[in-house]
Amino acid sequence: MSTLVFFLEEPSAREMLQGVVPRLVPETVSVRYIPFEGKQDMSRQLERKLRGWLAPDTCFIVLRDQDSGDCMQVKQELAQLCCHAGRPDTLVRIACHEIESFYLGDLHAVELALQLHGVAGRQGGRKYRDPDRLNNASQELARLTGGRYQKIGGSRAIGPHLGLGGGNFSHSFNVLISGIRTVVDQLTAA
Repeated sequence: MSTLVFFLEEPSAREMLQGVVPRLVPETVSVRYIPFEGKQDMSRQLERKLRGWLAPDTCFIVLRDQDSGDCMQVKQELAQLCCHAGRPDTLVRIACHEIESFYLGDLHAVELALQLHGVAGRQGGRKYRDPDRLNNASQELARLTGGRYQKIGGSRAIGPHLGLGGGNFSHSFNVLISGIRTVVDQLTAA
């Protein structure tokens, strides 16, 4: 059986992906989620974990927040760690600026998941049409939801409702979904 392994900056990304990935990956592919305790922990341990993964027919995806860093530089540094580990084919994706940008890109999902009213109607607002530009997406999401969004529980609730058809206003979310689909195609074609 083929395996798809996600290396994640933090547990909230795992919670979100557990609601997304089953809709993209056939049952013939096993999925594993390996969360780190933040970006420094990821930088320290990623190479060792990749190098130590010995199971054949495995593909890897690394997901990390951009935060205040330069997106291209963050991606390049992670790609170098993957190359040093002997896994240059690892897919690296960056959430611009935070994973909460994914949620702000699909306010309908937020409204459904958190049982709010009137939130989806705000999608046309300037800051929600391009949420990847927001430096404070988590604060914005907390404000927008009246404090109902909590990082772990909110990610768990919102993930299953996120649209996967390209309608999310977060470009970095759509790039992640496209990348997952490409990796799954590679795994299932083998």
